[in-house]
Amino acid sequence: MYVVPPPQRSDPRSEGRSGDLRVYQTWKGSNIFFLQGRLIFGPDVRSLGLTIFLIVAPISVFCVFVARKLMDDYPHHLGISIMVVAVTFTVYDLLLLLLTSGRDPGIIPRNAHPPEPEGFDGNADVGAGQTPQLRLPRIKEVEVNGITVKIKYCDTCMLYRPPRCSHCSICNNCVERFDHHCPWVGQCIGLRNYRFFFMFVFSTTLLCIYVFAFCWVYIRRIMDAEYTTIWKAMIKTPASIVLIIYTFIAMWFVGGLTAFHLYLISTNQTTYENFRYRYDRRANPYNKGVVDNFKEIFCSSILPSKNNFRAMVPREPALPTRSVGGGFMSPNMGKAGDDIEMGRKTVWGDVGPGGDLTEGQLPNNDRINVKDGELAELSPDIRTTVEDGDRVGIHPRRSSWGRKSGSWDMSPELTALAARIESNRAGGSGTSSSNLTTENRQT
Repeated sequence: MYVVPPPQRSDPRSEGRSGDLRVYQTWKGSNIFFLQGRLIFGPDVRSLGLTIFLIVAPISVFCVFVARKLMDDYPHHLGISIMVVAVTFTVYDLLLLLLTSGRDPGIIPRNAHPPEPEGFDGNADVGAGQTPQLRLPRIKEVEVNGITVKIKYCDTCMLYRPPRCSHCSICNNCVERFDHHCPWVGQCIGLRNYRFFFMFVFSTTLLCIYVFAFCWVYIRRIMDAEYTTIWKAMIKTPASIVLIIYTFIAMWFVGGLTAFHLYLISTNQTTYENFRYRYDRRANPYNKGVVDNFKEIFCSSILPSKNNFRAMVPREPALPTRSVGGGFMSPNMGKAGDDIEMGRKTVWGDVGPGGDLTEGQLPNNDRINVKDGELAELSPDIRTTVEDGDRVGIHPRRSSWGRKSGSWDMSPELTALAARIESNRAGGSGTSSSNLTTENRQT
């Protein structure tokens, strides 16, 4: 049997209201949603503000201190075009940034429970109170274009990842054709936004070149107008000096990134595959040739998202407490201490403050309170059990750790003791101690 995952916290604004919730309100990943699920960002979406500032701030300085001055030095339409191109290019660059950061990168929906274990027969008789053995291989092999590729099982999403898919530890999602998680855009780069990511990096490189070039043009115009040296001309326009240094440094970063991704596109690799697998040492099953590789990125249609974040889903009901002996887990029983994907029986810890439940011991919520006078009159076996249970909370030799049966039967004497004390509590009888002693002696 499988343990049902705990319900996800809902949107605080929707608490207390009856009815269903939307998918984005019960989303189990680390993403942040805006406009009621229409835009999805990574958990580090705040870095997007820094990226926007690093683009808008230098362009604003360029338009105010450089492009505006060039409008007076060139014919009317040509001078205005310098300003218009800079502003238009910036808006286009920011639009690509939003398309990269605010859309589903190719998240694969999670499963509600693990896949059916191999070799597991749902009708098989596993015995009363026993949990069937789970056999989920961690790695499977599939064939892609005649080459064997290994796919892995994801514990978090409870699925076997498709080829080229990987789980992002930051967004906590499995993403198709996972390239990397970019902190500058605050989003994973995957199947559905890689095209926009490359176009954003490439357009940012062109924007840096544009500003860099026209800053030198403005310095040259000052030299020709005042017949002065380049150093004196640069002193007259400190904004141009700052922009030249800034764009020169930025060009090395975004330009190098553009060149690297051009290489990845031409060989049909992802950043994750390039650093992890090193296809230059073995055959790449996804390489179709340079032309077809570029067509796959820029000319193929973008697949629709597999997640409808605005769809309505029912509220998850509260989990009932299940019995331990039947192979189910109570919601308060803690987390698994072993991997389900390794094919071993799940070990569960943190059962309660006293440790694991043992033979001859009651759970915490059914613990028996025995007075000192009553304990003295009990039989030696019962007294030893109660004293040991109160002292350590677990029997040192009769611990159930590693049991195969899964049953939690108490000794008959302790069961009779528990029933008798409960009946004495309900009736309020003052002679419960003597009756209990007589019954124990008879048994």
